[in-house]
Amino acid sequence: MTQKLYVGNLPYTVDDSALTHNFSGYGTVQSAKVVIDRDSGRSKGFGFVEMATAAEAQAAIDALNGMSVQGRSITVNLARPMESRSGGGRSGGDRRPY
Repeated sequence: MTQKLYVGNLPYTVDDSALTHNFSGYGTVQSAKVVIDRDSGRSKGFGFVEMATAAEAQAAIDALNGMSVQGRSITVNLARPMESRSGGGRSGGDRRPY
């Protein structure tokens, strides 16, 4: 069963392939994705990595959490489920223009 990790405080130059490369030393990387701002096209400074097993995920956390990457101390921990967002817009059924 895959284990999803949150990777935070990434330098903006880190991309998906660099994330895959850095985590592959600790096991099989199922996927690695740096989150990109849709307006600017730039990294938001965090991403997610899916490791093949919980043991591999824990090995990556133990080795990489707090590591300095290009002068930034990265955070690596188990990803939590996304919290539901509320407010900020019209209700889903309201299709009238503003």
